[in-house]
Amino acid sequence: MCLSFISNNLESQSRVKSMKGRERSKSGSRDGDDTDINPSRSSSSSRLAVLISHLSLSPPPTPTHLLHLQPSMASEKEAALAAVPSDSPTIFDKIIKKEIPSKVVYEDDEVLAFRDISPQAPTHIVIIPKVRDGLTGLSKAEERHCHILGRLLYTAKLVAKQEGLEEGFRIVINDGPNGCQSVYHLHVHLLGGRQMNWPPG
Repeated sequence: MCLSFISNNLESQSRVKSMKGRERSKSGSRDGDDTDINPSRSSSSSRLAVLISHLSLSPPPTPTHLLHLQPSMASEKEAALAAVPSDSPTIFDKIIKKEIPSKVVYEDDEVLAFRDISPQAPTHIVIIPKVRDGLTGLSKAEERHCHILGRLLYTAKLVAKQEGLEEGFRIVINDGPNGCQSVYHLHVHLLGGRQMNWPPG
């Protein structure tokens, strides 16, 4: 609020001086009656301008190597908080049925792997079971799901090799709102192609 007041005050002074300057130009007056020749006032304005520049409340710039993460991270978190856990059909059902286009990188009778539309790494693949069978999230898994859970991880290994991720990769499974899960159809994120950090977000 203080900086805003100072800034507005300086802008007002600038507009007044500009108007006076135009009036003097029109009248051709050079008698200096309206000229602000008070050096202390001019010096004060300069100091205020410097003060404003040093007390900027803007957040520090994001490091260049993190810029690609900011918008999608925020939107993914918002989507996760807005999502309602349910057994209702999801966007993944439409992708499985080919009702929505996707860049498929691997497919068999049990799983489908496709490129994430909002990648968090140079390689970002989403791997899903074709039949959800109650697996809205990992926390809903039962013993009968052991086969498909293993199949998802083995598929991640196959796709990582196919994508040339010899130097390593990361597997992520989000679960629930705090886990940032936005689609309630169990899915595995395969990320690679850059150095991962620890701890993860």
